[in-house]
Amino acid sequence: MKLEILTKNDHQQLHNDIIAKIRDLINNKNLEPGDKLPSERMLSERFEVSRGNVRETIQKLEFYGILKSKPQSGTFVADIGLVAMNGMIDDILALEDPDFKSLVETRILLELKTVRLAAKRRTNDDLEKIEAALESYKVKVLNNEDAVQEDLLFHLAIAQACRNSTINRMMLIITPEIINNFEKYHVCDKNQGPKRIKEHQDIFNAIKEQNTQKAKEMMKVHFNELYKYCYNI
Repeated sequence: MKLEILTKNDHQQLHNDIIAKIRDLINNKNLEPGDKLPSERMLSERFEVSRGNVRETIQKLEFYGILKSKPQSGTFVADIGLVAMNGMIDDILALEDPDFKSLVETRILLELKTVRLAAKRRTNDDLEKIEAALESYKVKVLNNEDAVQEDLLFHLAIAQACRNSTINRMMLIITPEIINNFEKYHVCDKNQGPKRIKEHQDIFNAIKEQNTQKAKEMMKVHFNELYKYCYNI
């Protein structure tokens, strides 16, 4: 099979095409909840796309609760009715890519809750991971290097510490888009490195102290520039 080199829009359209074909397969074969889908290889050959794209699409449908994969067993139709499944797939196909401002706004809303949960639930292992991400961020900033990825890895470490798999997954979904567009939209001033380091340190300290309210307040301080960007303050 030929190597697929796709733009972002092409990639999205390909996934939508595969989703529609999986929906048609389920409908035409009268598959019911618990019924098994053909293997990734068979779907790849049937749809004439790569197995990687089939796998990514299945993972997307798993996220929305339409399919369910079982290790060593395969992929199955989830326990939802046919009408509900078709309605959900129609909604998925109608989704538009979020604009950058809405991604940042979502990040703010998520993280104000996430940091409180992290402060409450964190383990010593979580603290080590957050601190390691913080140290990597400090090194990049103090060397005047681009630290956007290290910044977001720090926040992802906090998301892991909150012990909520849904929040963690949502952060993983929106993070790549934020990384790709942070510089493009000039959200934060590059010359405020020392200030950003202190903000990160304050957040870490609050999580370490398990002070949930202080953790939230420190995150709000850290998001000051994002508030300005999102709400034209």
